[in-house]
Amino acid sequence: MEIIRSQKKTSDDEAASNLSLYRRAPDLEVRLDDFELYAIDRLRVLRGISDGLSRGKRPDEMEKLVNELWKTSMRHPDATQLINKDLISHFVLRLVYCRTEELRKWFLSMETTLFRYRFRLENPESQRMLMTEFQLPYKALSYVEYESVKDKLVQVSRSIGQSSNFDTIFFKVPFEEVPELVANRRVFLLKGNAYVAMNQVASIVVSHFRSNLSKALVLTNRKWTSTIKEQEKDRLTPIVEALGSSYLGPDYSQPTEFTDISLKDIDQLANSSFPLCMRHLFNKLRDDHHLKHGGRMQLGLFLKGVGLKLEDALAFWRAEFSQKAKVDYASGKIGSERFDKEYAYAVRHNYGKEGKRTDYTPYSCQKIISVNPSVGDHHGCPYRHFSEENLRAALAKMGVAGHAMDDVMDKVKNRHYQVACTMTFEAVHAASCDTGINHPNQYFAQSRKLLESKVVISESDLNLVLSFNRSFLF
Repeated sequence: MEIIRSQKKTSDDEAASNLSLYRRAPDLEVRLDDFELYAIDRLRVLRGISDGLSRGKRPDEMEKLVNELWKTSMRHPDATQLINKDLISHFVLRLVYCRTEELRKWFLSMETTLFRYRFRLENPESQRMLMTEFQLPYKALSYVEYESVKDKLVQVSRSIGQSSNFDTIFFKVPFEEVPELVANRRVFLLKGNAYVAMNQVASIVVSHFRSNLSKALVLTNRKWTSTIKEQEKDRLTPIVEALGSSYLGPDYSQPTEFTDISLKDIDQLANSSFPLCMRHLFNKLRDDHHLKHGGRMQLGLFLKGVGLKLEDALAFWRAEFSQKAKVDYASGKIGSERFDKEYAYAVRHNYGKEGKRTDYTPYSCQKIISVNPSVGDHHGCPYRHFSEENLRAALAKMGVAGHAMDDVMDKVKNRHYQVACTMTFEAVHAASCDTGINHPNQYFAQSRKLLESKVVISESDLNLVLSFNRSFLF
């Protein structure tokens, strides 16, 4: 591609870029541990980007977020391995996210956004080198052509609040190559061409990056389906399939600092601090005195994670299941003896006291969202599975109303279920949750932390009032 270079000499170090176009997989030997860990680190970046976009962050906020996410998650103790980690993690996640159309769409969007903001952070010389690597068929405007449209270009620059720099390089490209610039009226159009300034070339490069990656994901899917999946069924396939639904947050298999509950407090805590998914299950259990297996697992592990001891858990489930039998003995529902025989084992199993004695972890939001409950089931994510009418009613009972309700429903319509849950948390607690909700037990822990801090503040305010009154009385 022919471009006009700056007269200023630039060293190779200044021009060199760590940003890859990911055109071919690296020929490297990778340990299985690194294969998975590198992918998890990159996945943290992509999910952080997804959360930022769904929360409506501005471009300048997104640029800062992407920079921070990359520096935090993509570090390596050996600086010489940073580029390898970047390449390996990208191609591993290609395998993970090539497998379905929905996965491909998400990965394509997040990787394109990541590339866009990383490209913006490159210096101009590095950007030009990357454009050359793409072999884009666009030429910089000649002096004669530039002079013929200079006035129009100056008008466009002024209209978008940019200073008119007569040394700026412009490229003439078909307008369909830069749809976002055209949509935002940030370029001059003439005879089907857009005149793109050097500081706007990100739109051109990103458009080609997205197109190339989209094609590559389809090809990767074919290779995965035809050969890789079967060939690697005992080694890579289990890792690849697990990464797509992996939870990357804290482990809630054990109670945290703010989670330790007893049976006498459970109803009050359900109303004040349970997320909607667990609140719904808890209320259905109280109403029907029974839940199917999926509901028992989802709620039971959540209660374990928030600090319900094994003895209390057995008493809780036994009391509920036995209650149904008392109400309708002829129905054959579970009585106390049948519970001990058929269901107590499962409760103890979740606590690591039976079978393999595994200390099972409460379900994350991603796992809950991914399930498809059958008729009569009540587990899963209400934001995904409830009708609009039922969801609005459930949110209203939690105290969500007005603009907050509309904002939550808007996120649900756009399938941002975790963001909808985060916004519910913020509306109910009148406090921000910048980290976002990624786990029901996280929701509970942060709720208890906020509510307990308010109690402490209230008590200190009361003591202040009492001491103030005493000063006047004595």
